Amino acid sequence: MNWEQLLSTKRFGLEFYHYKHDDRSEFQRDYDRLIFSAPFRRLQNKTQVFPLPGSVFVHNRLTHSLEVASVGRSLGVEVSRKLKQLKELDFTYLDEIGAIVAAACLAHDLGNPPFGHSGETAIATFFSEGNGLKLKPLMSKEEWKDCTCFDGNANAFRLLTHQFKGRRHGGFVMTYSTLAAVVKYPYAAIHADQNKQKFGFFISEKDDFTRIANELGIPKSIVNTDRYTRYPLVYLVEAADDICYQIMDIEDAHKLKILTTEETQKLFFAFFDENRKLRISQTMNLVTDINEQISYLRSAVIGQLIEACSTVFVENEDAILKGSFNSTLMKQLPDRLSEAYRECEKIAFMKIYRSSEVLDVELAGYKIILTLLEHLVEAVLHPQKAYSQQLLMRIPEQYETDSPTLYGKIMSILDYISGMTDVYALDFYRKITGMNIPTL
Repeated sequence: MNWEQLLSTKRFGLEFYHYKHDDRSEFQRDYDRLIFSAPFRRLQNKTQVFPLPGSVFVHNRLTHSLEVASVGRSLGVEVSRKLKQLKELDFTYLDEIGAIVAAACLAHDLGNPPFGHSGETAIATFFSEGNGLKLKPLMSKEEWKDCTCFDGNANAFRLLTHQFKGRRHGGFVMTYSTLAAVVKYPYAAIHADQNKQKFGFFISEKDDFTRIANELGIPKSIVNTDRYTRYPLVYLVEAADDICYQIMDIEDAHKLKILTTEETQKLFFAFFDENRKLRISQTMNLVTDINEQISYLRSAVIGQLIEACSTVFVENEDAILKGSFNSTLMKQLPDRLSEAYRECEKIAFMKIYRSSEVLDVELAGYKIILTLLEHLVEAVLHPQKAYSQQLLMRIPEQYETDSPTLYGKIMSILDYISGMTDVYALDFYRKITGMNIPTL
């Protein structure tokens, strides 16, 4: 792969070029297009980890995506600077790496269903263990795998590229480079690892990704020809997400008093040597507000990780472009940073992700998603029934519930459900069940 071909302003679905009337770059236009989109706004009412705000404001999918985009831009700018300085590279659009990564970061969670990862699990379980299992003989192996391994990553790519009924050809009509940077796992579900079940696009979008890969010069993997090599900037998007997900969750846990101030400071200070600890402590002591102190400490940790990840990327640039870099940037951090990050992961799993507040939302969300699927899938399978007709009238016309194929019908329901906010899903659940359950 080479940077000249990888950094392209060509837009997906756009057959001819429209003259732009401002000084924004094409990649900045991608970012702005996402910011003003309805799917992005809906992220404000989708769970990140903790239940949506009560008396203490914690992160939702929207604030998380904005922070990931900020970190991603910084990573991209640093990588661009170091490539020009250390590698003496200077290709067209090299200075735009930060803008491309920021836009891809904004889009990385667009495909996530309500209630976090619990929503993904509920969808997959409906087909692999629930009433949806009866549909298996009616689908191809590839189509069935998309359903039983439903993943927000693949759904984000679909949302960005799929032409919904009455909508624009090419979906969001993003640049090829931004779209490629969103696809974390460049292969279909049928070729995913059995233990991870992660994949980058549904079989319905396979040809779309192939088109993007061919345009940007992304080759097939030498080890597994059913997969593509990762687009280089995916590593930066992934690192930005990992940094924010882990570090911001620790700060949220402190605000919610799941972690004490002492525990939080210990976790964050572990990222620094003694000299840096001293300088950070001196700055922290200028204020007495505990949350402000933790906020400053968190920002220092993120800055340290940005510098380290950008260095790892540039040091491994040759391997990344050859497609032989088989790791993540976070796994190649220097020992001190790596050990500190692993400790944050360990504490987060023990005290945050298994906390009662998180589990309560996951349990409720799981039940809600399963119920919606049972009713809506039944409706598209038997649209002639009176109750089915009432349900189908609730679904916006952009979703092709009258698709000529079973797979198309099922995907239209998954498009509809995955686009719901937590509150919308709960409200719809109450309406179709006639039940009144506690507000989440």
